[in-house]
Amino acid sequence: MLDHILVPMDGSRVAECVLPHAIALARTFDARVTLLRVVAQTRTAGLGRTIDPLRWHMRKIEAQSYLGSVGTRLQEAGLQVEEVTLEGQAADSVIEFAHGHDTDLILLSSHGQSGLSKWNISSVVQKVILRAYMPVMIVRAYHVVSNDLAGLRYEQVLVPLDGSQRAECVLPLASHLACFHDGQLLLAHAVGTPETPRHTPLTGEEAELVDRITEYNRLEAARYLEDLEDRLGAADSECNVRSRLLESEDTATALHDLAKQEGVDLVALSAHGYTSTTRWPYGSIALNFIAYGNTPLLVMQDMSSEELEQTQAEMVAQESKGH
Repeated sequence: MLDHILVPMDGSRVAECVLPHAIALARTFDARVTLLRVVAQTRTAGLGRTIDPLRWHMRKIEAQSYLGSVGTRLQEAGLQVEEVTLEGQAADSVIEFAHGHDTDLILLSSHGQSGLSKWNISSVVQKVILRAYMPVMIVRAYHVVSNDLAGLRYEQVLVPLDGSQRAECVLPLASHLACFHDGQLLLAHAVGTPETPRHTPLTGEEAELVDRITEYNRLEAARYLEDLEDRLGAADSECNVRSRLLESEDTATALHDLAKQEGVDLVALSAHGYTSTTRWPYGSIALNFIAYGNTPLLVMQDMSSEELEQTQAEMVAQESKGH
């Protein structure tokens, strides 16, 4: 399910928030871990694009030494670890390495050397997430990291669902995580009020129609969650599964509130649901959790790069390289 986990590191203490999760995930799936450090090129001042070879060599040695120390800590926890140092731009190098080395998951700290900021993820993380086209996990760097790196457990795993098969693609991974850690798999479905944009208030007949549709959706969602609980229980009798049916005018808000109320350790969801198109790598709920979520977030990409439309920027960049 997860055989190879890529963990980009930038040498900062902030980015080390991912280490407990690397250990927890690797132990759960018996996966190997690659620690990746990308060293940016250092240019000599006043000499245009000339690279300072001495400074580059020293920075590379420092990067390798740092990865070695982190790798030792993970190996002491029983992990199979490889350490790789590359030269280049951080986001591009991470993506290229992931695509070329059979990576199953990229594990990212929300922030790194630039420090914590008012933005929920750093620019490098945003670039990787939008261009990786594979499962990614974000750990929020503003949460305190325990000194016991091997003590992390996923006791409460929240999986937002919308009734579609696409949204269920994350379930095998999420249920395995919850079961391995003797935790609980919390399935959530939010039923919203159908949109009726207009300048004037609804008539009595129109309001009654909206209520009927809402109630129909609620009953269908309740049946869906009940059936899904039965299916997961039949597949693994030891897995603790619970479901929550939410009713809200704002699906994302309801799910964020639930995550906070339940004190979840991990939110796991599919990149797309039944309303998503193939134009972009993430649907609205996944993007909302990436941008505004406060808990560790695992997003299972259900579509390949070939299925998604390229942005105008990507096409122009490719044409420029070809000239």
